Amino acid sequence: PLGEIVRIGSARFRVVGVMESKGQVLGFDMDDAVYIPAARALELFNRESLMEIDVVYGSTVRSDRMARAVRTLLINRHGREDFTITTQDQMLDVLGAILDKLTLAVAALGAISLLVGAVGITTIMTIAVHDRTAEIGLLAALGATRTQILGIFLGEAVMLAMVGGTLGLAAGWGGSRLIHALVPALPTHVSPLYMTLSLVLSAIIGVSAGVFPARRAARLDPVQSLMAE
Repeated sequence: PLGEIVRIGSARFRVVGVMESKGQVLGFDMDDAVYIPAARALELFNRESLMEIDVVYGSTVRSDRMARAVRTLLINRHGREDFTITTQDQMLDVLGAILDKLTLAVAALGAISLLVGAVGITTIMTIAVHDRTAEIGLLAALGATRTQILGIFLGEAVMLAMVGGTLGLAAGWGGSRLIHALVPALPTHVSPLYMTLSLVLSAIIGVSAGVFPARRAARLDPVQSLMAE
């Protein structure tokens, strides 16, 4: 395209260079941009001043040092500091702060979900103990110890929690794949480490939620349990 004419609005521009391709970032095409002289741009868009100036500098130069140089130059030209300088480091700090708040919000929602799940498991296991009182009495009569009965109900609580955790992982993995299919440029990845930790956490929640009903089942009197309807 070098030397070709490009029309922007009512203005004509000649292509004098082509930048390297940058590809897409978060679904945005970074190559869909043109650079024109500032004076022509102000005239084309009927503006009296620039809204933003991007400064490119070498990787060996500190951003704060470059910011001081830019500030000194603009103050000398404008006579006063009527501008704001935002360095890339500051932009990254702001982005990091936003991501930290999002992470905290997601963690809070996750904690609430875990609490609701734990209450649900406790309720289910308490009902199960009540409905299976005669079964518990029969196990005790056949020689099952309190520790064995405790282990049975704790195991059921853990299995219940693990099933819920597995379904949650499947939903999360499917959601990430769906997002990747809709926005291929957006990197989505489910870490195997976090998947393993989530299952371990599910097991811990199951044990914690099942302790009370399991201990209740283990402490039932065998004779009274066998007489239960």
